[in-house]
Amino acid sequence: MNFHIMTLFPEMVMNALSESITGRAITNGLISAEAVNIRDYANNKHKKVDDYTYGGGAGMLMQADPVYLCYEDIKRKTACTPRVVYLTPQGNIFDQRMAEEFSREEDLILLCGHYEGIDERVLEEIVTDYVSIGDYILTGGELAAMIVVDAVSRLCPGVLSNSDSPETESFSDGLLEYPQYSRPEVWHGKRVPEVLLSGDHAKVDAWRHDMSLLRTMERRFDLYKKYVQSHPEEFVPKKPRRKKKKTD
Repeated sequence: MNFHIMTLFPEMVMNALSESITGRAITNGLISAEAVNIRDYANNKHKKVDDYTYGGGAGMLMQADPVYLCYEDIKRKTACTPRVVYLTPQGNIFDQRMAEEFSREEDLILLCGHYEGIDERVLEEIVTDYVSIGDYILTGGELAAMIVVDAVSRLCPGVLSNSDSPETESFSDGLLEYPQYSRPEVWHGKRVPEVLLSGDHAKVDAWRHDMSLLRTMERRFDLYKKYVQSHPEEFVPKKPRRKKKKTD
């Protein structure tokens, strides 16, 4: 999969994407990512890409032409007309379902706004998806674009070392992930649940599903309600009681 990030700060984007899982995936040729500088398409001596807004108001606006020329240059390098995701608080909230949908694309363009935004005319011309990562304001779209690339790239074949990981993580089935434990068996007086030491895979799977249900109900009731509506046969497991410590 190929990610094309249209931005005013390409170094910021590529420095982050070159680390950790995405960095390894790029190095191994499993995905590609490029940050394309919109300033390179400004037709003026100082590479200025913003101007005052018609009708007045605070702040500057990114002009249509540099954005459009940048998009056209990227499109020429792709096999088809790619989807263009504009990162904006006015978009649909980004979630796991959307990440899965984007992961089926061969090329994905991510457009990062700045200042007071981008001239509406070029958005109407090129944008296919308006996406928000939450109900708050960022300085620019770069951080949001990096979140989208991270979430989408880990769904691409071979990016994660354990092929089962995407299916067992939070949101993969609409629920939060169950609690997990590692060595030692006892830490600060707290034991690993006995079922995880039983070796009975069916019991372990059932326990994990129950804990996912319970955790989602307690921490994200909005997700829990959606889940039980589509799974009416499910019931809420009772929270296991911890044994009281004996006191002298």
